[in-house]
Amino acid sequence: MRSLVETQTSRYQRIVRSTVLPLVLLGLCSCAPSESDVYMYDVVLQGGRVMDPESGLDGVRNVGIKDGHIEAVSQDPLVGTRTIDATGLVVAPGFIDLHVHGQNEESFSFMVRDGVTTGLELEVGTGDVAQWYSEREGGQLANYGVSVGHIPVRMIVMEDPGDWLPRSSGGSEPATAEHIAEMVRLTEEGLKQGALAVGFGLAYTPAATTDEFETILQKATSAGATAHIHVRGDGPEDSPSDLTGLTEAIESASETGTSLHVVHANSSGGSETVGFLAMIEKARANGQDITTEAYPYEAGQTRIESALFDDWETWNDDQFKIHQWVETGERLTRETFAKYRAQGGSVIIHSRTQEMTRAAIEHPLTMIASDGSIRGGLGHPRTSGTYSKVLGKYVRELGALTLMDALRKMTIEPARRLQARVPIMLDKGRIRVGADADLTLFDPATVIDKSTYMESTIPADGIPYVLVNGVPVVDDGELVLNVRPGLAVRAEEE
Repeated sequence: MRSLVETQTSRYQRIVRSTVLPLVLLGLCSCAPSESDVYMYDVVLQGGRVMDPESGLDGVRNVGIKDGHIEAVSQDPLVGTRTIDATGLVVAPGFIDLHVHGQNEESFSFMVRDGVTTGLELEVGTGDVAQWYSEREGGQLANYGVSVGHIPVRMIVMEDPGDWLPRSSGGSEPATAEHIAEMVRLTEEGLKQGALAVGFGLAYTPAATTDEFETILQKATSAGATAHIHVRGDGPEDSPSDLTGLTEAIESASETGTSLHVVHANSSGGSETVGFLAMIEKARANGQDITTEAYPYEAGQTRIESALFDDWETWNDDQFKIHQWVETGERLTRETFAKYRAQGGSVIIHSRTQEMTRAAIEHPLTMIASDGSIRGGLGHPRTSGTYSKVLGKYVRELGALTLMDALRKMTIEPARRLQARVPIMLDKGRIRVGADADLTLFDPATVIDKSTYMESTIPADGIPYVLVNGVPVVDDGELVLNVRPGLAVRAEEE
């Protein structure tokens, strides 16, 4: 049986052969070199500013791509079937988003225009890993992958009727020993089927005890998988006034020896973002394997029917005003919150300041991740603009990050977070010979997000070319139709 790497390689080759333009024959005049004298790449990126955070390379180079991989990074001229003039553009590794909920065609169409070449659903995850990958076997615009998630596994076991997050028993009903044993079985099964990680959202499953949490964590440890967690929060804004949820996650991961990734430090930290990040920094200094992420927006988004808002009837009237109903854009009142909670759907929560967001984005420990999803033309602007906003606002306008540091947070650090369990990630997030040709070309002088809370589907500006496995999915600023070069990112099945 062929190995996973051999299978992926053959798939890369099939994709490239089916999408690149036919070879242009060289002229036969005596002054021209013969075809055998010239190595022909599928695509050449000519004269761009190549920036690779892994090696520190920052210089004008030509990049040659063949069969879905980078075959040359050179100052010498290269010849390709397709040559893209990258003069004035940064050529960066494609952005790797560890926190994507929009694993669908619509969301990917906006994500790739924001420079994302690999989008992974690792917080919520799925309860059926084999089926999840099977549904996407035909290819996607970007590379895709998933965790086995405690939330959906708990929903299955507790027979919760929610379509994505718990609506009742999956979040609010304590689990018996038999329930937990079945959660363990489904988690182990998902890991054997190639799940990238184990996802948790204790803020959405308040009835899950620390013992239940640690029992599932132990399965992640046994499989060499990271645990990606939305820690328990405190209050309607999901902005804890204390750090007990993070304390629980750190202490439990330490007890079980689990590698921990804490999602959206800005959202979970809220007004305590600086202290939240300091706790993670302290845990790392003590030798714990823990990382985190942030997105560059002051508002979050979630499902209004979730257990996160179980105490909504105790809120004062002002607390409802920070909630915006996605379908209409209206700010909510006690009455409309009750109406929409009974109905179910997405709500945007305007709960933080720009100072809180900046503290998270510029902190050296945070990666960039969007937490994004677009469905039916509705969603949060972070799906369309997370990466371009960091590059345009936080790098160019505010000077909060250097360009290389921003790219580090978007590329090599996410790849390193997963590569111990997922060897495929060793060839992503990098520009070097042999790496996957997932590449994002952007203009550092113009790149910027354009989407808003009222219009979340406006594509980013200043990202004219994005290649996934060597195939352009954004070409001269336009989404390329009828190509699906994105491949499954998956741990080896046991």
